[in-house]
Amino acid sequence: MSIKYEGNVVNPIVRGFYPDPSVCEAEGKYYLVCSTFEYFPGVPVFESDDLVNWKQVANVFTRPSQIDLKEVNSSGGVFAPTIRYNDGVFYMVTNNNTYQKNLYVTTTDIRGEWSEPIFVDQEGIDPSLHFENGKAYFVSNGSDENGDGCILCCEIDIKTGEKLTKSTPIWSGSGGRYLESPHLYHIGDYYYIMAAEGGTEYGHMITYARGKSPFGPFEDYADNPVITNRDLGGNLNRIQAIGHGDLIQGPDGQYYIICLGFRQNGEWSPFHHLGREVYITPVEWENGWFKSKQQKSVGERVQIDCCKKQEPMDYSVSTKTLYEDRLRVLFLRQPDFDNYKFEEDRILLRQSRITINDTVSPTFAGVRQSQFNTKLKFTVSVEDGEAGFTFYLFENAHFDLFLSVEDEQAYACLRLCEGDLKTVVAKVPLSEKKAVLKAESDAMQYRFFAEGDFGEVKLGTATARMLSSEVNGGFTGVVGGLYAQNPDGKCVWAEFTDFNWKQEY
Repeated sequence: MSIKYEGNVVNPIVRGFYPDPSVCEAEGKYYLVCSTFEYFPGVPVFESDDLVNWKQVANVFTRPSQIDLKEVNSSGGVFAPTIRYNDGVFYMVTNNNTYQKNLYVTTTDIRGEWSEPIFVDQEGIDPSLHFENGKAYFVSNGSDENGDGCILCCEIDIKTGEKLTKSTPIWSGSGGRYLESPHLYHIGDYYYIMAAEGGTEYGHMITYARGKSPFGPFEDYADNPVITNRDLGGNLNRIQAIGHGDLIQGPDGQYYIICLGFRQNGEWSPFHHLGREVYITPVEWENGWFKSKQQKSVGERVQIDCCKKQEPMDYSVSTKTLYEDRLRVLFLRQPDFDNYKFEEDRILLRQSRITINDTVSPTFAGVRQSQFNTKLKFTVSVEDGEAGFTFYLFENAHFDLFLSVEDEQAYACLRLCEGDLKTVVAKVPLSEKKAVLKAESDAMQYRFFAEGDFGEVKLGTATARMLSSEVNGGFTGVVGGLYAQNPDGKCVWAEFTDFNWKQEY
């Protein structure tokens, strides 16, 4: 099936590693959150007037006491947050998958601090809340008495998280594998339970059912899946894994689904390395059922009537922007903030004996790669050990461009890491302990360079698919990070200046 869609909005509306989106409306504004897994701070918060143009305004988890990431595995930690608003309070409910704990936090100030966590004793992942008539319903995926996958629901005391009813299986899905991402809504005469099936990959889809009670019974939508891109071909097959959606009414009264998907590298290159991103698609109602307005799929271009003009988000970063606004900066697990200094004209990182190959917290300050086409340039100096920039998927899949100092001799280096194979493919001697390093990327390849008194030298290339989930697994996407490490020596400060990473549409 090959379809060409025309519209005023280009998908994805939030680009790069921003998976599992959830959205709510509060006092005329819309708020969106996404998963962050092993990264800290956790769960970015975006604000919008029109469901299309988003700006990050906060992070939810800003204190280690709120979320335990100290020893989480890669692609563990914070799974699938849901954001809801009720009686002047925001609720963000999520799961720490490493420790199998469902929890929620609250705030009355979306740009301020969130509360300490409240835990709910219900199994499964991807929890969500539904409020109605003074009651709070908690849903998650789980299993029934036979061990089969299902959606569970219970009523809770929203002040304490205590279950007021037992966890009851309410829906077993439409037959797809990996039933997850449940959201419960009450619209008109019916309750709707919407979920994802097929796995957050090429078989991903959005399905739903309706009933007269939050505990069911629920009747399947006859044309499930309501949305999926699993069978698309031609010029649309670059957008895949559409699923894990949240239903929301826009300012125009129209209903939309905000969901995840990813852009594979090319039409005939089924790999994705930027992570799962945020997409929007409209739905319409017929006889109490909603259906897609885009022939059951999500296209690159879509007509969104509540958006007058889409303003492309600027994903580029520099020394100055990181100094002025660090909301987008990501650290791994539980960072030691004494190792970081962000200044107007430079960034200082103190080396750690922990390396980016380890599963704890190295000295690493990253920003998501959100565009295929990027250009990177920075100057780095360090007296010993190494410091540089890594295109990082996780500890066993990353490309490192760095300055290394060994026995007082400095080198500009490129190292490619995949699994147990960690190979320095270029090592150029320098006349001082300082290097100007550059990189470029497109959908298929990364290219690396060094500048010095020798002019410019190409250090090497690397194939983008080596940082893809298809090759190396995981639920994240590439994060570009400044890092500094010295596992065998004295940990000293590295200085980064003239840092600029341009990410182009």
